[in-house]
Amino acid sequence: MLTIEIETKPTQLGYEILKDHVLPSILGKHEDDILYWAGKSVARKFPVFSIDEIPTFFEEAGWGPLTYEDARAPKDESWLTLRQSDRTLLEKRSYQLEAGFIAQQFQKLNGFLTECYGEKLLKDDQIRFIVKWDPKTKMQ
Repeated sequence: MLTIEIETKPTQLGYEILKDHVLPSILGKHEDDILYWAGKSVARKFPVFSIDEIPTFFEEAGWGPLTYEDARAPKDESWLTLRQSDRTLLEKRSYQLEAGFIAQQFQKLNGFLTECYGEKLLKDDQIRFIVKWDPKTKMQ
């Protein structure tokens, strides 16, 4: 008997409904804080083994194309850029889930207390994630 496996992936529309409508209505004014910590939790459940794997995870998760801009960043920072094609979504959407994910992955890999925040660059249709760590604060 011939068996055909069909791989199903969530649609982009399904992701956008959850991210842009369901979560904001449930989380209300605490959306950004909760999404940041949720992103850290996602990172713990889906660890990467090098910083170079983070853009691949973003693509596979449907979060968009992520690239590094480290050449201009200070030595205790990294900069990553997420390109978005829909400016309306870029203006309205919270990117704290992604920021929390990036912060936790860097913290796990570099061993220092790490935070990340997103800066919306509307004229370029992108989010710049600024990752900062404290080399004096080693994590266990």
